[in-house]
Amino acid sequence: MTMKQKLMRPGPSEIVFKNMRFLIMDRPTDATINTFIEELKKKNVTEVVRVCEPTYKTDVLEKHGIKVLYLVLNLFSKMACIAPVLVAIALMELGMKYEDAVELIRQKRRGAINAKQLAYLQKYRPKSRLKTQNGLKQCCIQ
Repeated sequence: MTMKQKLMRPGPSEIVFKNMRFLIMDRPTDATINTFIEELKKKNVTEVVRVCEPTYKTDVLEKHGIKVLYLVLNLFSKMACIAPVLVAIALMELGMKYEDAVELIRQKRRGAINAKQLAYLQKYRPKSRLKTQNGLKQCCIQ
């Protein structure tokens, strides 16, 4: 990775809303996985959701007690950087308006969510899948 590429990459972006925390980060490589793990540990991350093509081996994360979940979404296959979109959807599921979700994410991660992604979020209708029911946290991904 060149110095210019390092300077252009955004750092980790933490989004907090209600009882949920999301950490948006660039995907690591095998060469940068240790720095990635250090950052995850600073934020007490216990699970990583991989939404991009693999660029690193997951066994290193698992040795550090970090569970890796794989999320394959054909809907977003042609979209660039979908992690901010997924966080926006989660925020909307928690009751936030899409405009507020996009604004919050862009405050933390400049340049996140392009026009195509914004159009998708405008049409998205939450189904209350992340709200608590009877005092219990429940999540349903379908």
